[in-house]
Amino acid sequence: MSNDMISTPASVLGEAMEAAPAAPTPGDLNDELIRTDVWTDEMLVRAGIPIVDVAFVSCGGGMGSFVLSDYLRIAGVDTSQIRILSNLDHPWQTYEYLTKVSQIPRTERLRSDSQGMPDCLWGFPSYALREARKEKKLFPIWNVLTEPILADYWTPRAGTVFAGLEKEVARTRYNEMLVMGQVRMVRRRNGGGYFTILTPPPGSTPTRRIAYRSQYVHLAIGYPGLKFLPDLQEYRTKYNDLAHTVNAYEPHEHIYEGLLNKPGTVLVRGGGIVASRVLQRLMDDRERKGAQTQILHLFRTYYSGRHNKWGFAKRRGAYGFAFQGFNAPKSAWGGQHIQQMLKLEGKARKDLYDLTGGAHTPYRKYWLDQMKRGRDQGWYHTYQGEVVDVKPSANGDGVVTTIRQNNGSTATLEANIILDCTGLEADIREHRIYADLLDHSGAGRNPLGRLDVDPSFEARGTRSGNGRLYASGSATYGGYFAGVDTFLGLQLSAQRITDDLAAQGFGTRIGVGRSVSNWWKWMRHKQI
Repeated sequence: MSNDMISTPASVLGEAMEAAPAAPTPGDLNDELIRTDVWTDEMLVRAGIPIVDVAFVSCGGGMGSFVLSDYLRIAGVDTSQIRILSNLDHPWQTYEYLTKVSQIPRTERLRSDSQGMPDCLWGFPSYALREARKEKKLFPIWNVLTEPILADYWTPRAGTVFAGLEKEVARTRYNEMLVMGQVRMVRRRNGGGYFTILTPPPGSTPTRRIAYRSQYVHLAIGYPGLKFLPDLQEYRTKYNDLAHTVNAYEPHEHIYEGLLNKPGTVLVRGGGIVASRVLQRLMDDRERKGAQTQILHLFRTYYSGRHNKWGFAKRRGAYGFAFQGFNAPKSAWGGQHIQQMLKLEGKARKDLYDLTGGAHTPYRKYWLDQMKRGRDQGWYHTYQGEVVDVKPSANGDGVVTTIRQNNGSTATLEANIILDCTGLEADIREHRIYADLLDHSGAGRNPLGRLDVDPSFEARGTRSGNGRLYASGSATYGGYFAGVDTFLGLQLSAQRITDDLAAQGFGTRIGVGRSVSNWWKWMRHKQI
């Protein structure tokens, strides 16, 4: 992993598994395999890599793999026909890590719709109904019925989502399909299908690699990588200062604890949901725990009113933030937005993404009231500008950021800590699986530079005989469906992939009868 990337549990485990063995190990990749685009069975035999046959392989083992495996099990596919290759113990492991470090622990609410339920493809009974029943309150139901006119969008607690996933993992016998290891690459097979190379945990197998030979492959390997802002990475490298510049996706609880013990100034960078959560944590600590933190907030783009007109709609904005309930407009999961996007190609599709995308956060009266009190009392200040320079403060106890403001003047912001909340994503080539796919398997890029997939989420250019390679999640952003990196987006992609597979004879199409009968099984928590 390059030094400008942020580690997650999956990336740390992956690096450990891919580390060079202490002694030569049989059954490894050789030069012939690495440089050849299409492999024969004999090439793997010569390399001493054992071959395991299975119909369907999903790479990743996170939320995307889980949701698709859930659909396939409901479509009647037996566990023996599916293998999920992953270095994660459970599907929500990385997701829970990211939510926790970005100030959304299990007790707090996610940015997700009440019916966006990765453990229940039917979306009923919804999270709001579950919460109303569990807590014996009608408010969640009233909230959903009146959102967003009389109330903010209702969203589920993280813990509710994770508890539901744990039950569905057991119900669908997910662990029977799980194989631990690190996926190294996927290559087309001569004669059709694919080879997926897995690096098992060290010492668990007699060979360093195992090849899974399958007709279908699914990639759901999450973010290509999370990166530091270039100017902050340059600062960290130049001054070897990791203490005063922190990314919100790094563990940084010590920052809040330190500010409780010693007053300081924090510069928050970013205007999305993570910035909102970090600001709330800093402000909660001031108002509930007595912290004396001064908060500086730097926006690259500052919104003071409605903007991004799309048809008759405009997105709200105020105090620097752009407000949007979810990651994408709700019509991106089944309304006019999705119908329009399906007709667009190239620049026209990119233009629509540019119009509806960008950093935004849900409208929350609680946050806005906190920020108003901060402005009135003088401990919360906002700035807009482009960063020109970042250097250590004169006393060595902080960082000085120089910005160029819209009027051409410069300003300096001095803080003890910089908290980067921009959530900058790396190029897909930063992930070795995607890089290998681009170089050797015919894959291409969509108008936003991510992996190019068709409306069935098949990766264009990668077909191998009767084999199909699919992808879902963040890496496909820029395709025909804007909300791919959400619970509902993962469900939409899983449904389309399942339907496409059923059309080829793998699994049964989930029609009305199968859907109703399986919902009844889900309600009774009957194992399938």
